[in-house]
Amino acid sequence: MKRAVDLEVLGTAPRELTRTGEIAQRLNWLRAGVLGANDGIVSVAAVVVGVAGATGGTGAILMAGMAALVGGAVSMALGEYVSVSSQSDSQKHMIAQKRRDLALAPARNLAELARIYERKGLSAGTAQRVAKELTEHDAVGAHVSAELNLDENDVVNAWHAAIASAIAFTLGAILPMLAILLPPETLRVPVTFVAVLAALAITGWVGATIGGGSRIKAALRVTLGGAVALAATFVIGRLLGASGLLG
Repeated sequence: MKRAVDLEVLGTAPRELTRTGEIAQRLNWLRAGVLGANDGIVSVAAVVVGVAGATGGTGAILMAGMAALVGGAVSMALGEYVSVSSQSDSQKHMIAQKRRDLALAPARNLAELARIYERKGLSAGTAQRVAKELTEHDAVGAHVSAELNLDENDVVNAWHAAIASAIAFTLGAILPMLAILLPPETLRVPVTFVAVLAALAITGWVGATIGGGSRIKAALRVTLGGAVALAATFVIGRLLGASGLLG
C-alpha cells in the first residue's frame, strides 16, 4: 500500500500537476486573447464612429482607424511585454534563489520538502522517501514546484505575450474598420454599432465561459459599456463637426 502511494506521488501526481498547469496557462492565454480582441474592438470602433460623426470622408475615417489600430496594438504589446517581463524576472529570481539555497543547506531543504508532503496527507515516512527521491531526481524542480508552485522550464515569455497581445488587438480592430468602411455612408454608423455590439456580446460570453462566470451578465456588461463608448464618441464627433471647429 505504501509503495502504491509512492508511485502515485512520484508518477501520476507530477504528470497531473504539469498537465493542470499547462491547461491553466493555455486558459490564461486564451482569456488574455479575448480581452485583447475586446480592447481592439472597443477602442478602434470608438475612434472611427467619432470621426464618422464629424465627417463623412472615407479618407479621414480610414486614417483615424489605422492610427488607432497601430497605436493600440503597439501600446498593448509594450504594456504586456513590461508586465510579463516583470513576472518572468521575478520567477527567474525565485528559482535562482532556491538553487543557491539548496547548495548551501541541502539537508534543511530536504526536511522542508518532506514537511510539505506531510501537510498534503502523506505519513512522515512516505513523505521523507518521496522528498528524497524527488530531490535525487531533480532537486531544484522538486522544491520549486512544491514550495513556489512553479516549473523552472515553464517561465513566462515576455515576447510571446507581447506578440499575442498585439495580434489579438489587431484582429479585434479589423471588425469595426470593415464595418465602418464597407457599407454606404448613410449606413456606416448603424452597421458599425450592430456589428461591434454583437462582437462584444460574443467576447463577453467567451470570456465568462473561460473564467467560469455568468455568461449573460458578462455579455451584457461588455455590450453596455461598448454602447456607451460608441454613443459618447459619436455625439462628440457630431458636435465637433457641427461646430465648424474642424474646418
